[in-house]
Amino acid sequence: MINITLPDGSVRQVSEGTSAMDIAISISEGLARNVLAAKVNDEVIDANTPLTKDVTLQLLTWNDKEGKSTMWHSSAHLMAEAIEALFPGVKLAIGPPVKNGFYYDVDFMEYSIAESDLERIEAKMKELAKQKNAFVRKEISKSDAIAYFEEKGDEYKLELIESYDSRIKTLKQIDMDFFTGVYTAGERYDLIKAINEVLIKQKFV
Repeated sequence: MINITLPDGSVRQVSEGTSAMDIAISISEGLARNVLAAKVNDEVIDANTPLTKDVTLQLLTWNDKEGKSTMWHSSAHLMAEAIEALFPGVKLAIGPPVKNGFYYDVDFMEYSIAESDLERIEAKMKELAKQKNAFVRKEISKSDAIAYFEEKGDEYKLELIESYDSRIKTLKQIDMDFFTGVYTAGERYDLIKAINEVLIKQKFV
C-alpha cells in the first residue's frame, strides 16, 4: 500500500498502481468528471498515470491554473487534428497553451485561409470532440518517432525531435534512442515535451 496525502492533509492508503483518477472516482464521480490532470509532488501529470510511491496529490480542474493549461493544451492538439483533416498536407510545428487560450503554429503551404475557414475548423473540432477519443501517452524510441514523422512529411516535428535530442545530451542522459513524448488520439500521433512532460488525457464535452 502507498500513502496519498491530499490538500486538506488527509491521507488515503491505496494499492500501488492506483491513479489520481481512481482516487477522484473514489471521492466522487462528479469530481472525477471534472478532473483534467493531477499535481503529484508539485509536478503536473496525466491523471491516469499509475502512482507507485507515497506522494502528495492535488486533483486539478478548470478552477485551477494548471487545469486550465491542461484544457488549453489538449484543445490545441484537437485543433491540429481538425486542421489536418480539412487541409491535408499542412505542416505542424508547436501548439502550446497560453494565458487565455491556445494556438498552433501551422504552415498551410499552398492553402489560402479565409475567415470562413475558421468556422469550419471550429465545427470540425466539435465533431472530433464528440468522438471522445482519449489522448493516450505512448513511449516510443526516438528512431520510431523519426520514422513516423518522416513518412508523414512533418519536417517541423523532426526539427523538434532534434532539439529535444540536444537538450537530453545537455542533461547527459545515457540512452539517446529513448524518446518519451508521443501521444495517440485516434490514429494520429503528436509530440509533447520530451523532458519532464506528460500527456494529458482530456475529456471533451
